[in-house]
Amino acid sequence: MKATQQLHDLGQSLWLDNITRELLDSGTLKRYIDELSVTGLTSNPTIFDEAISRSNSYDNEIRRLMGSGLSGENAFFELAIEDLRRAADLFAPIHQRTSAVDGWVSLEVSPLLAYDAKTTVEVAKALHQKAARPNLFIKIPGTPEGRVAIEEAIFAGVSVNVTLLFSREHYQGAAEAYMRGLERRVEAGLSPDIRSVASLFVSRWDKATLDKVPTDLRDKLGPAIGQRAYKAYRDVLDSDRWQRLENLGARPQRLLFASTGTKDPKASDVLYIGALAAPNTVNTMPEKTLLAFGQHGSIAKPIPRDGGDCEQVLSEFTKAGIDLIKLAADLQSEGAKSFDESWQDLLKSIDTKSKALR
Repeated sequence: MKATQQLHDLGQSLWLDNITRELLDSGTLKRYIDELSVTGLTSNPTIFDEAISRSNSYDNEIRRLMGSGLSGENAFFELAIEDLRRAADLFAPIHQRTSAVDGWVSLEVSPLLAYDAKTTVEVAKALHQKAARPNLFIKIPGTPEGRVAIEEAIFAGVSVNVTLLFSREHYQGAAEAYMRGLERRVEAGLSPDIRSVASLFVSRWDKATLDKVPTDLRDKLGPAIGQRAYKAYRDVLDSDRWQRLENLGARPQRLLFASTGTKDPKASDVLYIGALAAPNTVNTMPEKTLLAFGQHGSIAKPIPRDGGDCEQVLSEFTKAGIDLIKLAADLQSEGAKSFDESWQDLLKSIDTKSKALR
């Protein structure tokens, strides 16, 4: 049995962190669903930038949009929504079979709105309505301002993928915003069955500390952060507050392990997959990592309910001079800035392509 199937059978969803028109047109995404147990996917500005700038698959569509007078962000969302609708339709049978637990695709609001809660909610509602697919998540950053938007979007009935989470505390903030949104729906007489995932970024922790810690601690910080967040996730699900919501019809906001491609060339290319195997969670992985795990991956054992030895490992990093709280804040800030830059690059790519096609 393939390692991907074993992970799926354990109860962890494997999502692809990629989407291109070639993946759809060639049937490759369908093959990943059939052969590698892929049950969803995520996207971001960098992925779309590379997809649009490095191929001619979007040229005809860009010409059509130019003829309609669309450019910039408006043109991008037309292109992205077309791809994500097609992907959502491929995953629709999984979405139906799992009663909406799985089979999701994700579209990100403009990263430039990371600190503008009001506009984020307005855009999230508009994109969700425009896409017109029940298995589409709108990605909203889990910044302090973003939490306000997350609560409002959930209250408005928009399914949300909370992105840019880097620590247990970030995850807890996202879970709090999710539950507040659901509680407000209950108070308003609305169904609390609005789905969400909370995306914890993992590999950037190790990339940031690679040359700052002893050799025996290399590549151990990301897994430990993930395991600590998993314990917090299980604590939320066991809480009286959550169980009350669940009794009223709510479903868990699943913890999603993101940024799981290995950054250290000396480490295993599937480092974060086996280390973060856990039931009722998601691991969204780059295409290269997915293929590698399918070829030579293995699962030793799932994350223990209590996070295993994560606190001991994290204390070793503290002793080595790593300020975990500060680093989490820095990584989130840098992540937001990186997404901003990717967004600007994406819009430039569309503009350059448009001028070339004229």
